[in-house]
Amino acid sequence: MTSLSTPRRLAASRDETQAGALLWLLLTLLVVAVLLPLAAILGQAMLAADGSFVGLAPLRDTLAQPGLARAAGGSLQVALATTALVLPLAYGYAAALTRVALPGRALFRLLALLPLLAPSLLPGISLVYLFGHQGLLKSWFADGSIYGFAGIVLGEAFYTFPHALMILLTALAVGDARLYEAARTLGAGPLRRFATITLPATRYGLVSAAMVVFTLVVTDFGVAKVIGGQYPVLAVEAYKQVIGQQNFPRGAVIGLLLLLPALLSFAVDRWLQRRQGTQVSARAQPLQPLRQPLVRLLALLYCSAVGGALLVLLGTAIAAAFIQQWPYQLSLTLQHFDFDLVDGGGWLAFANSLKLALYTALAGTVLVFLGAWGSSKLRTAGTAGQLLHALAMLPMAVPGLVLGLGYIFFFNHAANPLHGLYGTLAILVLCSVAHFYTTAHMTARTALAQLDGDFEPVAASLKVPLWRTLWRVTLPTCLPAVLDIARDFFVSAMTTVSAVIFLYTPDTVLAAVAVLNMDDAGDTAAAAAMATLIVASSGAACLLFALLSHWLLARSQRWRQPL
Repeated sequence: MTSLSTPRRLAASRDETQAGALLWLLLTLLVVAVLLPLAAILGQAMLAADGSFVGLAPLRDTLAQPGLARAAGGSLQVALATTALVLPLAYGYAAALTRVALPGRALFRLLALLPLLAPSLLPGISLVYLFGHQGLLKSWFADGSIYGFAGIVLGEAFYTFPHALMILLTALAVGDARLYEAARTLGAGPLRRFATITLPATRYGLVSAAMVVFTLVVTDFGVAKVIGGQYPVLAVEAYKQVIGQQNFPRGAVIGLLLLLPALLSFAVDRWLQRRQGTQVSARAQPLQPLRQPLVRLLALLYCSAVGGALLVLLGTAIAAAFIQQWPYQLSLTLQHFDFDLVDGGGWLAFANSLKLALYTALAGTVLVFLGAWGSSKLRTAGTAGQLLHALAMLPMAVPGLVLGLGYIFFFNHAANPLHGLYGTLAILVLCSVAHFYTTAHMTARTALAQLDGDFEPVAASLKVPLWRTLWRVTLPTCLPAVLDIARDFFVSAMTTVSAVIFLYTPDTVLAAVAVLNMDDAGDTAAAAAMATLIVASSGAACLLFALLSHWLLARSQRWRQPL
């Protein structure tokens, strides 16, 4: 028996050795894609304009510039104002969706998530068409005051609303009906129940949502570039230093400043996760949605107003893409989709974005799932698994603009053997995968954590190869999460601007970048048309993934063949 079983044990050991080697390879890829570019930013911040090492002198000189102080103050003011606007709006919307028997709940949820399908440039374009110098409602913002603080706040509110909403939906989804019943018995009114039960139970979600909104606004580039006018913000200042003035050391310093709020948000979120206890015990009674006619009516009116505002901003840009000349000739036309008549990249940019999104979805999904599986399910993961999981959390704290800057300094260095990647579609794919890696990794880890931990040991005891268990059991079971990861990668790659704004070439220009270039050139209608194509492509991809998920799940029983 021993001689017969030895080859089986060696084969199983060989599988684990191969998987362990793959884990180290994935870890190396993450180091190259995330850690080394960030190190390159730090190194560039210590160089003079001629490339000589001068230590912290550029950092001190840049921080002493009055323009930088104004940009930092502008970013702070915009971020605080947007957070103060978005947080109560998203909280009320989430409460209506989760705590009230709301008619058309699925429709209102869809409306709230529509901004995720659009690049952050789109709300700026819509605000120009609504409140700009030739806008339908230009009297609402006299003397072009929409171009500045007000425009940035409104545009960022559209951009960040769904991010805050998803966090708050999770926070408000659970509750213990016994607490509310006890409060009513003791004579507590609705406001007191909210202040003493609902608000404390969701405080961690509120803080997390606030930190996410604040960070997204500080580090966003698109809204401020389109509608910001002369209002100074750090993200646009970094763009001007790198693209406009070729001042890479100063751009690196601003990049480090943009990294600070993201790192703070990441640290606060980790701290809250450690402190947050269980909100619902095993004996808790689930909350029943409120069904009082007046409450349902108020919730319906509120969600209609907020969802309608989001739809108006999205619909304005889409409508402008088909209108002859806004707002004077409102006849329909397709001439704005003739991108050969304007600069910016045209149909080449759109085709490049589709390829980027497809390659990012394919490569990102495979890398993320293998990394999450190896770091959580392999008995021999050890140090490699711990390091990979820790490094996978880092992109969450790195704004796209900062990551793109790091790619310039690292991959464009003449001594880098990977220098050949610079200026190709491959580096855009690598940057996109790295930028959105954390959320995908957490999704995969969550799905894998729900599987029985005995799958791999039992399969090994039955002499089933590790890779067969992965293919026939683990992957089919986690298929919904895998499709969600692929969908998110695709949509994120289609809509991203900040992560790729420094990395494209005339041959690899992307649709979201073309929107920016067209708007800069004054071709706002063409920019709206390209943004419309991005929204349509993202929406079609979501629909396709939903249909694919339904079809594959219906056939999943055929995948789970006996071992």
